[in-house]
Amino acid sequence: MASLPSILLVATVAALLVVGSCATELTFKVGEGSSSSSLDLVTNVAIFEVEVKEKGAKDWTGLKESSANTWTLKSTAPLKGPFSIRFLVKNGGYRVVDDVIPASFKAGSVYKSGIQLK
Repeated sequence: MASLPSILLVATVAALLVVGSCATELTFKVGEGSSSSSLDLVTNVAIFEVEVKEKGAKDWTGLKESSANTWTLKSTAPLKGPFSIRFLVKNGGYRVVDDVIPASFKAGSVYKSGIQLK
């Protein structure tokens, strides 16, 4: 029969493994300041170097981090969705989510990326 200290050790290790493996799905909330020529994105997880690609564009456009987990794109021309998003994660390189923000986005809407991050 196992001793109480060894049972506690096993339970502690198991709990740490469960907590360490928990991941959260990255979401993008369209901020209240968004319009046809401005896009504010608020993420629920810290990401870095956020860029978007508009429908039909060849190149990525960088967003400016305006506060923690809030990224902004201001344009003089109307933005064309759907938007793909490319970003850097702390220990995982770049990720791309195609067409995650629809052309008919609405301020306050939350869009799921399908990507799990720790």
